[in-house]
Formats: sequence, structure tokens, C-alpha cells
Amino acid sequence: MANRLTDATSPYLLQHAGNPVDWWEWEPAAFAEARRRNVPVLLSVGYAACHWCHVMAHESFEDEDTAAYLNEHFVSIKVDREERPDVDAVYMQATTSMTGSGGWPMTCVLDHDGNPWFAGTYFPDQPRHGQPSFRQVLEALSDAWRNRGDEVARVAETLREHLAAGGAVPAGDGQDWSDLLEQSVVTLAREFDQRSAGFGGAPKFPPSMVLEYLLRVAGDGDGETVTEAWRMADATLEAMARGGIHDQLGGGFARYSVDRDWVVPHFEKMLYDNALLLRVYAEWGTPLGDRVARGVADFLVRELRTAEGGFASALDADSEGVEGKFYAWTPAELVDVLGPDDGAWAAQVFEVTESGTFEHGASTLQLLRDPEGPGADRLVDVRRRLLAAREERVRPARDDKVVAAWNGLAISGLCTAGYVEEARAAGDLLWRVHVVDGRLRRVSRDGVVGTPAGVLEDHGCVAAGFLDLLQVTGDPVWLERAGLLLDVALDRFAADDGGFHDTADDAEALVARPRDPSDNASPSGLSSLVHALSTYAAITGSGRHRDAAEAALATVAVLAERAPRFAGWSLAAAVAMSGGPLEVAVVGAPGPQRDALERRARRHPGAVVVVGDGPTDAIPLLAGRGPVHGRPAAYVCHNFVCERPVTEVADLEVALAR
Repeated sequence: MANRLTDATSPYLLQHAGNPVDWWEWEPAAFAEARRRNVPVLLSVGYAACHWCHVMAHESFEDEDTAAYLNEHFVSIKVDREERPDVDAVYMQATTSMTGSGGWPMTCVLDHDGNPWFAGTYFPDQPRHGQPSFRQVLEALSDAWRNRGDEVARVAETLREHLAAGGAVPAGDGQDWSDLLEQSVVTLAREFDQRSAGFGGAPKFPPSMVLEYLLRVAGDGDGETVTEAWRMADATLEAMARGGIHDQLGGGFARYSVDRDWVVPHFEKMLYDNALLLRVYAEWGTPLGDRVARGVADFLVRELRTAEGGFASALDADSEGVEGKFYAWTPAELVDVLGPDDGAWAAQVFEVTESGTFEHGASTLQLLRDPEGPGADRLVDVRRRLLAAREERVRPARDDKVVAAWNGLAISGLCTAGYVEEARAAGDLLWRVHVVDGRLRRVSRDGVVGTPAGVLEDHGCVAAGFLDLLQVTGDPVWLERAGLLLDVALDRFAADDGGFHDTADDAEALVARPRDPSDNASPSGLSSLVHALSTYAAITGSGRHRDAAEAALATVAVLAERAPRFAGWSLAAAVAMSGGPLEVAVVGAPGPQRDALERRARRHPGAVVVVGDGPTDAIPLLAGRGPVHGRPAAYVCHNFVCERPVTEVADLEVALAR
């Protein structure tokens, strides 16, 4: 049996194409059908790598009786939150308002105009722990729709008004950003986990954007604030790198740790997490950081790269219906692969115990310390053999749609780590496939673009990725392409207070126009756009883009002051912009001398570094700046006011420190 989702491009929707539920995609025809039949709309939102989405699908959406009840009493719409973040954002706000929390799968019930009047997340197939079954919930909702219509209408109107007001952003009060940056480090230090690093308790997510901010603070002078910022960043990067959240064999990071000590992850691997972590580990500047960054980059290229040159969205947490089965090991399995001596040694090195650190006596792999001497070579060999053996296991499923924003983040991370050709190929795909009639689309699959329009984070992250490609290649086409995307963002997404909406002014009208400046698992649309605007201004000297970045930052000053953990990307941009951006032009013939200058310049957190063979008017930062006496040179500038060019790395060190 198949339903309407058989023609979907989203892998998540295709997972439900064989359900007995008569699913619709999000489209006006679904609401028209609900109005014709006078039944409510059931909206189910999830994503392909979501463990509990799979559970609810198996328990309820694959059940013939439950599906029959849904088909008779509701019009059911299935949405991939990664494909339609605008729809997800609106109804997640409703869910958190009604229940106090959110998550996926998200279940909302709507009237014929899309107004929600009930919301929740996962519902079991049988009553458990005081929670009603999904069927009981459906029966109660259907009864309310038929017999208590006035109450339903009242709730829907109240929620509609709440959602319409939800886009308001608290106004700043002229906050001094230098004071705010210092105070945010103090606030973060209070929330820092002194035992296991990171912030807060379990579950614990990689704080990638906050770490980027802390590294930029740590690289910007000296004093107690700088020391504290480095301490928190350094400890967290090391703890995550050595924990079970990091795939010690294949590279890459899981989405989060279920415990505070980074031991047991929720095993799904998301592109956005790994793109952000690739960047911050490459910027950490330690041997461990460099090793982890190479592992993450290799993971992206090996396991997430698509045939068209882009990067897939995620790997599932489950394989063979069991979460983590692909990644966990028992001591006996290590011995089977490695033999008694190496197996016992590997169990000790990777913290694999007889009782297990995960489930069913299995353990996640940790590497709490690096073996020294001959043990280092032994570790390389053991890793290679275990990875080869793991490749014979049943792999987790891959969500192979290409999301524009997350590919933009991947491009930036790969550029930072030196994987330029892979980054360029992804950039070419985004421009060739995702830009249609001058407008950016959100997703593609198998080289075919989808219909959802790009949202603000797509424009910000892709423009930032294009500007990073400009910096590492010196090809002005990336500057032109980034400028076109930023023009659309400034013209179509701007809000009256200097901030930005998450959808364009000509996008599909929902019950509310989403606007959320806070970072979550990935940068907010506003913070990603601020990075792109400020970088573009640093390269071109454009006052328009600089002013827009500063105005947008002003709208998140209150958020950054009160909750810096949810404004890390905006704070990172503020560090780079404070006192004028640091711009470095590295020009000269390719070779060891230019490479050495470029490497050192890129080690300075937040610096905009453009490399080229010589001066060119097509890239304003390189205009009039060439080699010195035939030798590659670096020009260190603030707001396009440059110091004398240097040709030695030692002199560049001094210039960067000023």
C-alpha cells in the first residue's frame, strides 16, 4: 500500500510512503480537504534520523487500526522539519507554549486555517506512566472537534494571537558590547561543568558556537577573561574529543551525549554538528584538535558526501532496529577482530569493559589518553582494523537530501581545515542546483532541487561559505555569488528594528511569520547572516553591509546578555567586529612561503584572510596589494587601514598581536 508521499523528495517523508495513513504533504489542498470533510488537521513533524520518530511510526502510523481511525476523523499532514524549518518553527513555538517543552516527533492538531489548538510530542501506542495512548488522544480530540467547537475555536484564537506576537524581539538599551562580551564569559563560567566540561547537565550537546566565541575571546588579548575563556574552550574540546560522543574509529560526532560525561551518545550524526565542530577543532590550534579536525573532515567526505558533490543531512542512530548497534563493542568482539593480545589492549585503551558502558554489555569507545611510544603506532593499526571490521556491519540509514544552510556550514568547515576542492564542489552544487531564477532553494536530492524556498539561515550560511571559498581560492566569482545572496537577504528578510525575519516577505504565509534570533543546534538565521555581512564588509569595505550587521547585532544584545549559551554565534561575530574587523591579505606566488603566511594568519580566530597570486580590483581587499620584492607578503589591516606588509611569519605574529 502506498500514499501521497511516494512522490516526495524528502527521505523522511519517503519513510512514511508505505504507511496505511493517508498522508498529505504540507499544501493548501490538504486544508481544503479538511474543510470539505469538516475534520481537523493532524500535523506530524519529524526528521529522518529521529529515533523516537521511528518508534512512533512503527507503533502507530504502521498500525492498520490507528491509521483507519486517523483517515476517518482527520486529514493527516507529514512534514520534514529539515525541509520546512518555517513550518516547524511556528508549531514548535505552539507546542512549547502549550506543554512547556518540545521535541520530535511533534504532533499538532490544527483548524482549517492552520491555527493549532492541541500540541504534544511522542505518544505511545499504549497508556504508559500516566501518559494516554495515541489512540485515546485522537478520540478525545475528535470528540472535542465535533462537540465542543466553541472551546476549540477559543483555544485556536488565543494561540494564534500568541504566535503572532511571538516574533517580537526585546529591544537593546545601547549596551556596550565590550562590557557585554566580558560579562558573557562570566555568565558562561557559572554554567560551566567543572567536572566534565561543557555546559549544563544531561543531556549534553556540543556547544560548538559558544566554543567558537570563547576561542575568539581567548585569541583577542590577555587578562582574566581571556584565560577563563581559553580554559572553558580547551577543557570542553578535549573532553568531547576523548569521549564516546566522538567516533574514535571513523571520525565525526554524534548529536549529543545522554550523560554529563560525554560517554554515551544519542548516535545519530548530523551534518550541521560536524560542520561546526570541524571548524572549531581546526581553529583550536593543538595537535589533538588538528587530528580530530582531519577525522571529522574525512568522515564528511567518506560517509556524507553525495554523488553530486554536496553533503547529506544525517546518519540514523539505529541499525537493524537497534540504536547504537553499529558503533558499540564488547571485549569479545574486539578479541574476535584483533586477536587476544591486541583485543585486550584495545579494550583497555578504549574503555571497553565486561559490564559495558552502553547497553547489553556493549561499550562506546573512548580514548581518555593517547598511548605513547610504540603504543601510538599500535593504536593506528588497531583503529584501521576495527574500522574495516565495522564496515562489514549493517550501516545506519543515510538521509541524503542536501540542505543549503548545512552545506554552507560544511563548506566553511572544510575551508578552515584545508579541504578546498571538496568545499569548492559543494559550493558549485549549491550555486548550480539550489539557486533558481536568482532565489535560493532550501533542499535538493540526487541533483534535483526541491520546492521549499530558502530561509534566512540558508542565505546566511551559504553566503558565508561562498566567502570562505573566496578567501581560500582567491576566485572573485564567490564574492559575486555571496553578494547576490546577501542582497536578497537585505531586501526580502529585513525587519523594521534592524533585525531579520526567518522567512522572506514573499514566502508562503503561515499563521505567524517566524523570527527566532537564538542559536540552537545550528546558528540562527540572524547570527549566520551577521557573520556573512561582516565578512563581506571586511573584504569589500561596504558600509551598507557593515551597518546591517551592527544593527542586527543590536537586536540580540539582550539575548546575549541574559542567555549567552543561545547567542554564541552572534557573540563570536561581535568579537570579530569589535574595534574593527581584522583583515589579512596574503599575496604572492603559490608555494611554501605563501602557505606559511596563510597558515599563520588563519590561526587568528575571527580574522578574514584572503589569499591571491597578486593584486586584483575584483577583490577590494587585494586591490593594490602585491608581493614585496618578489616575495609573498601579508598585509594586516583594520577597517582597510593596513600596516606595512611583512614577508616573514615572525613579523606577521607581531602584526597580528597588535
